[in-house]
Amino acid sequence: MVVGSTIGSGIFRTPAVVASRLPDLPVFVTGWVLGAVLALAGALTYSELAAMYPRTGGIYVYIREAFGRAPAFLFGWAELLLIRPAALGAVSIVSAEYFWRLIGREGAAPFLGDMTVAQATAVLFIIIIGTVNYRGVQLGAVVQNVSTVFKVGALGLLILLGFVMTPNPDALTSVQPVSPVLSALSPVSAFGLALVPILWAYDGFADLGFVSGEVKDPQRTLPKALFAGTLLVVAVYLGANAVYLHLVGLARMPGSPLVAADAALVILGHAGVVFVSAAVMVSTFGTLNGSTMTGPRVFYAMAEDGLFFKKLGEVHPRFGTPAAAIVLAATLGVVYVSLREFAELADQFIIGIWPFYALGVAAVFVLRRRLPDMPRPYRTWGYPVVPALFLLAALFILGNYMVSKPLIFAADVAVVLAGLPVYWWWEKRAARK
Repeated sequence: MVVGSTIGSGIFRTPAVVASRLPDLPVFVTGWVLGAVLALAGALTYSELAAMYPRTGGIYVYIREAFGRAPAFLFGWAELLLIRPAALGAVSIVSAEYFWRLIGREGAAPFLGDMTVAQATAVLFIIIIGTVNYRGVQLGAVVQNVSTVFKVGALGLLILLGFVMTPNPDALTSVQPVSPVLSALSPVSAFGLALVPILWAYDGFADLGFVSGEVKDPQRTLPKALFAGTLLVVAVYLGANAVYLHLVGLARMPGSPLVAADAALVILGHAGVVFVSAAVMVSTFGTLNGSTMTGPRVFYAMAEDGLFFKKLGEVHPRFGTPAAAIVLAATLGVVYVSLREFAELADQFIIGIWPFYALGVAAVFVLRRRLPDMPRPYRTWGYPVVPALFLLAALFILGNYMVSKPLIFAADVAVVLAGLPVYWWWEKRAARK
């Protein structure tokens, strides 16, 4: 779950975005290494919380236990309107783009109005995965495990061949160097904005918490899975970026949005493009499955607490899944992918979820002070330095985004805060009943 949810669209798509924002090689590498450190810090911290509260809902549960129902509701509200639809949209559109690259067609071609062929295909993928997860967690787990093995194997093979085989740079005649798009920004601001897509690529360390209530022996399993899964992702990502730099080069990366396919083209020709495009399509399809499997569990947990429609808290009598919550998440994902592009969706996801990631990490400090005697099967390694590092990084990323893109940031904050009157109304409604 951790590896499958994390390795998805990010490593195949975001290096081009990062290269356009960080055209200097040492700074580019520093960004990816820092992203790895933050992902591991988050995984180590969330391991303590997951072992303490192995319940369906993950971050929602941790925030509720530490800060109360109102902040937890705001996370669920943001998950509903910002976070999960953006995740489903961004992942599905990359899967669709590589699908069309696989069959030699142009995914950017118009389909209906402003919608492209890739967007229409992404809508179809969301519907398929929503149907799979509606019918049972076992079927979704099969899709998750098969796609994860395939994607890790394909990336490992690309990394190995990229350093063993002799590259053919002439194969990239269609990919020309592109000037950095953010040269007017200060180096600190550009680095902060580049961390947003990097953290999109590394995101996934918290997803296992959403399904904690369905994991066997969670106190032992969850910390091991979180740390080992994140560590494997870090190794694969740093290796993949090293291959991209070796085969495509930093100057050409901004003009190579499907950089994994272009890297394969350099060493394997057209056959490499076919292989990598198939691998990426399966990879992102699996991540779409993981996101669809985990996200709706938040709506389920909210409904179980009486903070959302009771229907969303019902388990399907035959399939044993939060069926209504899955249908809602898939529907919103379809709407988002129909209206927005990849970079916008990825940025929206990170800016929407990182304030709550920070609250979840802060919950470790609060709960250790408030409940010092509560059993903790796992304690965060490096406490308090590791969680504090994560919190400082979150403040920097969000503050920098607020200064660099104030309108988008303000719009996202407004959507989240709009949940407060909804929460108060819901609580009054529950009290009247």
